[in-house]
Amino acid sequence: MIEIESVSKTYDLGGQIVAALNNVSLFIREGEMAAITGPSGSGKSTLMHILGCLDTPDTGIYRLAGENVAGMTSDELADIRNRRIGFVFQTFNLLPRLSALENVELPLLYARSEEAKELAAKALGTVGLGDRMKHGPNQLSGGQRQRVAIARAIVTNPSMILADEPTGNLDSRTGKEILALFKTLNEDGRTVIMVTHDAGVAEHCRRAVRLFDGRIVEE
Repeated sequence: MIEIESVSKTYDLGGQIVAALNNVSLFIREGEMAAITGPSGSGKSTLMHILGCLDTPDTGIYRLAGENVAGMTSDELADIRNRRIGFVFQTFNLLPRLSALENVELPLLYARSEEAKELAAKALGTVGLGDRMKHGPNQLSGGQRQRVAIARAIVTNPSMILADEPTGNLDSRTGKEILALFKTLNEDGRTVIMVTHDAGVAEHCRRAVRLFDGRIVEE
């Protein structure tokens, strides 16, 4: 369960105070598949950073699974990210010198898991890349690289997946395959939140929240 109440966030851009989020309140139930949409500068990225515990609000409350994370220390936020949240990015963010298996292992190594290889191999099998574990990113297509990124996001078995423009670097056919994979992960019980400017991507979600000038203007 995600509960954001009266959250605001401002930035100082060369002496000019810009309100990225302005008194935003949002409730997302566990197991939902939701899209956060809006034009550039609407506050999507700021909201994603707060949801993902990459940033904290200036004011307001953010409860994740009933726990207020808004006032946590950086170490506490890092622990929340590692245990509860999986991230998927438009640019994949894979390390080029590591194999697919090694890329997926990384979150488990940070968590000092003794079953890193086994769990990473299982995650790659879940996304249909069990036969590409030893391939490097430069040996994979864009869609396969995104599948590796998704495997890395789910390998710690998080309750929430945050995807930032997950089909932005993919052709339309491959994009549909990736969206279908997200739907499958959601049907398995994970909360999936996609941040996108693409209305076509948002249509694949059960719910869409539209931001404009730092406010929620439509659901």
